Amino acid sequence: MSGTEEGTLVAQWRDLVTCYNKVACDLDRELQDQHGLGMSEFEVLDRLIESGQEKVRMHELAEGMYLSQSAFSRTVARLERAGLVSRAMCMDDRRALFVTATEAGRARHTDARDTHRKVLAHHLG
Repeated sequence: MSGTEEGTLVAQWRDLVTCYNKVACDLDRELQDQHGLGMSEFEVLDRLIESGQEKVRMHELAEGMYLSQSAFSRTVARLERAGLVSRAMCMDDRRALFVTATEAGRARHTDARDTHRKVLAHHLG
């Protein structure tokens, strides 16, 4: 790879990271200010509710997330403390946990969804 190609790749990477950081900061600020949710908390709720399933195994929900396993677990714990999700053991596999959105979680998601989509449209639309 030539120096010019490397420079182009680095510039593309930096542009991508800059875009991500701008969107993430705006999402985090708007979701927190308007709905009391961080970006990661909203993302967990969004993926959970949009799965179309009543309950989702924690490890399946975590697979598509950008968070480490421990950060994901802490995020779900915050949502649970806030009454937005509940966790329950899987009766077939005692090592597995299911996550379910509560009524309060569904309502908060509905309220926050438009804010989330507006920020995305502003930056990416």
